[in-house]
Amino acid sequence: MQMALEAAFAPTALDIMDQSHAHAGHGGARPEGETHFHVRMVSARFAGRTRVQRQRAVMDALAGEFASGLHALSMDLKAEE
Repeated sequence: MQMALEAAFAPTALDIMDQSHAHAGHGGARPEGETHFHVRMVSARFAGRTRVQRQRAVMDALAGEFASGLHALSMDLKAEE
């Protein structure tokens, strides 16, 4: 996930938190984890984009991750000020 986000957005700040442990037993959760994440990212590539456009861009960049087991992703995405 980190490499895909770095390649797509060249972030100046990137924090990826695995929150799978908090979703044990929920739909999409796997015993080995790595299904639910929260991403905080700052990138110049978000400038001029709405919150929804930023989120769609991240979802597109992580399509392979979703295809291979990523179930849920919450995001805090900012443009550089």
